[in-house]
Amino acid sequence: MPEGCPARNYSKLSKAQNYLIMKLSLTPVHLLLISLLLSFLSCSPPPIPLFNGKDLDGWHMDVPAMDNNPDTLKPFLVRNGNLVSLGDPRGHLISDQSFENYRLTIRYRFVGKPGNCGILVHVSTPRALYEMFPQSIEVQMEHENAGDFWCIVEDIRVPDMEERRGPKDEWGITEGKKRRILNLTDGSESPLGEWNDMTIECVGDEIKVWVNGDLVNYGFDCTAHKGQIAIQAEGAEVEFSKVELSPISKLSE
Repeated sequence: MPEGCPARNYSKLSKAQNYLIMKLSLTPVHLLLISLLLSFLSCSPPPIPLFNGKDLDGWHMDVPAMDNNPDTLKPFLVRNGNLVSLGDPRGHLISDQSFENYRLTIRYRFVGKPGNCGILVHVSTPRALYEMFPQSIEVQMEHENAGDFWCIVEDIRVPDMEERRGPKDEWGITEGKKRRILNLTDGSESPLGEWNDMTIECVGDEIKVWVNGDLVNYGFDCTAHKGQIAIQAEGAEVEFSKVELSPISKLSE
């Protein structure tokens, strides 16, 4: 699971630090301040909030039902400081910006009945599948299946592919093909109505996913390396209290 900066013990001085005290007339206080500064500089920058808690600035909706009826109920809104996907009408909330090499941290919960939703990464062409889903890799959030991969006109590989995706001759990335890749765990999600923490790391052609601290999926040889991020409206009401992004250069262990 990704972690922050490691804890440091400043109460003990190393031989090198004692040498500096003797040769450069540095006091232990000076060394402490230098160590703190170096520690601060070596830490990752704070995450970037993609949702500001007030409105949907930085996002746009792609909802087919609104094409001919712009007065249709919008399936995405902000309520009590949370981003809400109402589930219907079906569609996607898509980031205005594209991203690569990042950690995406999401806190979500189902409101009322359990159902389906998902986070899409490496999003590009809109409505590429079933005239609804944008070209992407979906990280599933469906209740009891969080962390599955769904291939949407993009592809990815995982260990034990046939066991987790089915017969090889049925694999594919378009309509009618086996596009689902099962996750690695059962029971990683919180009880219905409680918050879940999902972390998605995308670096190069690899994607790694955790749910509530459990590693639930890892894929490689992804056919896309960057793109927009999208949140689904797919039949169930879901609240999001956090959607944050941090640039990274390598996957966490």
